[in-house]
Amino acid sequence: MSLQEFWDYLVLGVMLGSLYAVIAIGYTLVYGVLQLINFAHSEVFMLGAYGSLIVLQLVDPGDNPSALASIGFVALAMAGSALFGGVTAYGLEKVAYRPLRRRGAPRLIFLITAIGASFFLYNLAGKLFGRDPMTLPEMYDNHTVFSFFGAGVNVTQMLQFLTAVVMMIALDLVVNRTKLGKGIRAVAQDAEVASLMGVDIDRVISRTFVIGGVLGGVAGFLFANLNQVSYTMGFIPGITAFAAAVVGGIGNIRGAMAGGVLIGVVETMTVPLLGDEWRSVSAMVVLILVLMFRPMGILGKQVGRAA
Repeated sequence: MSLQEFWDYLVLGVMLGSLYAVIAIGYTLVYGVLQLINFAHSEVFMLGAYGSLIVLQLVDPGDNPSALASIGFVALAMAGSALFGGVTAYGLEKVAYRPLRRRGAPRLIFLITAIGASFFLYNLAGKLFGRDPMTLPEMYDNHTVFSFFGAGVNVTQMLQFLTAVVMMIALDLVVNRTKLGKGIRAVAQDAEVASLMGVDIDRVISRTFVIGGVLGGVAGFLFANLNQVSYTMGFIPGITAFAAAVVGGIGNIRGAMAGGVLIGVVETMTVPLLGDEWRSVSAMVVLILVLMFRPMGILGKQVGRAA
């Protein structure tokens, strides 16, 4: 691999990793407050992509829209994906998880329910939207904006990276500097004590799901803008983002960000070195190595010890 190829693949890896980071945050937020791995989050991601597709089909960008119109179409597509993702996540919490929580169901039942909800949404999307992949309407001229050490960065990549960075910074500020963020951190630390201190547990959990759903939905739009929209599109990115969340430290938001970027770079660098068929394998190898030498993840904290 030449030096120029290295920079090309590094740019692609950081762009892809920023998407994984946004999806991983959805997993880590829910785990932080419920100690639950929400495997249906991959379908929230997928339905967010369909939300952006539906909005764009309704407004119809047409051919060669102006710069101002392009910004409007992108904003509308993001709003549609955020709405679909947020509503889906809220519905999951309300219908699938809250009844179990109120009945004191075992953790295993939560996990089985998450897998069942994932299969339900997966098949529902296939039934409602069809089994054939679809492409988002073209919203702008995808030209090269600038070069980074000779690696060209186009409009789609810049949109993807900047949107992911803005969302991650905004979430970090919400969690660390707002009343809702204090509630999320209190519930994550000790839900029973937080309840005694006047924190509305159900409201905090619902809003946490919605925040994760909005992030996952927008990530679905960004991913579909690079690839296609299909009812199967959530599986591989969802599993990879879950691996990123574990690598970074499940339950740690900044760890999810770091893990996402690391996995994205490793996956992308694997392509020129070993071939595209090893791309997904490399992410799992990183996961296994991190779990072997640092089971709590890169930025995770040790909360107990093995039996």
